[in-house]
Amino acid sequence: MGKKSDEDKSEYGDPAQHDPTFNGPIHNRSCTDVICCILFMAAIGGYLVVGIMAWLYGDPRHVLYPRNSTGMFCGLGLNKEKNSVFYFNIIKCATATNIMAAALNGLQCPTTQVCVKQCPTEFWVLSPAFYPRTADHFPKPQYCVPSLNLATSELTIKEIVERELCPFFTIPSSSVLGRCLPSVGSLGKIPGDFILPGMSSPNQTANAIRNATGDLFSGFNAEEVGVRIFEDFASSWPWILIGLLIAMLLSMMFLLLLRFTAAVIIWVLIVGVLAVIAYGIWHCYWEYDNFKTSALTYKEVGFTTNFSVYLQIKDTWLAFLIILSVVEVILLLLLIFLRKRILIAIALIKESSKAVSHMMSSLVYPLITFVLLVVCVAYWGVTALYLATSGDPMYRVVALNATEAECSSINGTQSCNPLNFNSSAYQRTCPSASCIFIKYNNEGLFQRNLFNLQIYNVLAFLWCVNFVIALGQCTLAGAFASYYWAFHKPSDIPMFPVSQSFMRCLRYHVGSLAFGALILTIIQFIRIVLEYLDHKFRAAQNGCARFVMCCLKCCFWCLEKFIKFLNRNAYIMVAIYGKNFCVSAKNAFLLLMRNIIRVVVLDKVTDLLLFFGKLLVVGGVGVLAFFFFSGRIRMPGDTFNAQQLNYYWVPIITVVVGTYLIASGFFSVYNMCVDTLFLCFLEDLERNDGSVEKPYYMSKNLMGILNKKNKVAPYPPPRLLFFRPCDNSEGLGRL
Repeated sequence: MGKKSDEDKSEYGDPAQHDPTFNGPIHNRSCTDVICCILFMAAIGGYLVVGIMAWLYGDPRHVLYPRNSTGMFCGLGLNKEKNSVFYFNIIKCATATNIMAAALNGLQCPTTQVCVKQCPTEFWVLSPAFYPRTADHFPKPQYCVPSLNLATSELTIKEIVERELCPFFTIPSSSVLGRCLPSVGSLGKIPGDFILPGMSSPNQTANAIRNATGDLFSGFNAEEVGVRIFEDFASSWPWILIGLLIAMLLSMMFLLLLRFTAAVIIWVLIVGVLAVIAYGIWHCYWEYDNFKTSALTYKEVGFTTNFSVYLQIKDTWLAFLIILSVVEVILLLLLIFLRKRILIAIALIKESSKAVSHMMSSLVYPLITFVLLVVCVAYWGVTALYLATSGDPMYRVVALNATEAECSSINGTQSCNPLNFNSSAYQRTCPSASCIFIKYNNEGLFQRNLFNLQIYNVLAFLWCVNFVIALGQCTLAGAFASYYWAFHKPSDIPMFPVSQSFMRCLRYHVGSLAFGALILTIIQFIRIVLEYLDHKFRAAQNGCARFVMCCLKCCFWCLEKFIKFLNRNAYIMVAIYGKNFCVSAKNAFLLLMRNIIRVVVLDKVTDLLLFFGKLLVVGGVGVLAFFFFSGRIRMPGDTFNAQQLNYYWVPIITVVVGTYLIASGFFSVYNMCVDTLFLCFLEDLERNDGSVEKPYYMSKNLMGILNKKNKVAPYPPPRLLFFRPCDNSEGLGRL
């Protein structure tokens, strides 16, 4: 960087001074950011209280199991064997929102629902010829409400249908999430005589049913696909685990081999980028030469969405040629003037690989972070589910036949209990009255604050997740810093450096880690709110509002990236010097600003290398999984047959996603090691000068790149041995 003037030093702070007692992460430290630590503990305590209250008041069965019209769960209790709910007139599900949504405020499908063992499998519609008959002649008694005794009932079939005690039609259906919904295949095979009342043709009937079931289930049978996917997992899980094990071994081997191949890989990548741009320049010149006789111009073409037309204009290729040439020249100049800093980045990357090889336990720590993150996500999901189902279900008297004018006075205004609801009391005023679930009770103090509690759930979740990530970064930073500041490596590296660093973080710096995590949490929550508002009011926004919203989202995205970068380096300073978050962030920022060019070069070189590493590991394992699970590679002895899989892409996607997560975990450790050693390297340059009193702690490779070396004493200082004089009373054994 060169020697800075006094003005520069005052702008970016004074360089670190030599401290003869400093040899790595200090041991004599005190608790930092105690107030934020107390706030974080209070937030965790409140989060636990919210979870307990949600568990007491919530009932996830409301979401996991469907209900019949009497409020009983299908698949539980008396309906244990009846795990699907059947809608008598599913067409009403499509019109419910438009007809009575305002009156009922959240009404579910306003038709009778019963629990059934099996969904209907055939087309059937009740013929008017059955109407004069009595109840015991009903053709489909298995779908009637359980409270109706067809053998003793004096009702006619017409009265039964009008009161929705039994359905008047069935359609071949499949159980999707516990609901009997018509499949697309059955809707395309409606017989010619299947016409519902009020419909003019089978096609009109099919369209009405299709609108009622919704587009969500119109392309597939979710349960059937889910069963087949489960079967694929059951038959291929051992080979999936083998694929993930191969991914772990490849990631570890790549990180360890970087110690010997980092320089080769990086220069190959740099030369490859230059070669690709050079080819682009040649190709643009070749295309320009082919179209140089063309008289086509931009004025003649104008504006068109067919961009291939612009490729027929010679000026387009000339513009590409100029742009690529400028980029190539800039990259070559940067390569020439920044070659020494690129060599420093390569040396630090190689040193990081060496540090990881001396601390193999650091590669295991991401598993701890992963487990803690899984706990946070699971707790958030369960709490959100219980909060969403808090409160007792509320039922209202609803007219199943909305055309009855006499029902308007009671429709949705009277409470009821489905277990003892007596429809005969409404026989004269509203014959089709039924007791239907409306919503969950929100009148209690806890229920009135459910929205606020859900917001608290999100904030606490983000804070916990960011704290777990911060704890992992600070722990690894302390371990790798102890490696760098060990003068004689590896003999001077302390025992169990990762465990020691982890205990230091938990004992002294929970407040500092929580402080940095809180800042990041606030920014992330603002981004979530902006995304919600943009999605909510997208249709009502004009061009100016969309532009402002886009700018806000972009600004907060950039701010989040900057805070993550600053927090990462602040945690390194916290792990080394044990100071509070604000002081550590300030010192890290000033140190990086004093070496901004080295920071940019190292960051880009490291990103390029880690991107190549992830691409190599994920791509290699993904290709291997594709050839294996698609049957192109066979194991000896036919231990696995790919033809048994229903969807061979299921294990392939699982292996690829798992490989990416594993590679990200290993490479995050490596990235943290590079950042930590880089800050220690910058501190080493400022603290020491290579003299006997101030020797460098960096490797000989780094000193060679910087043309520096440690001076040694002309001769080693004599080691004086002191003997105590003999005392006859103690004997020669005390000599």
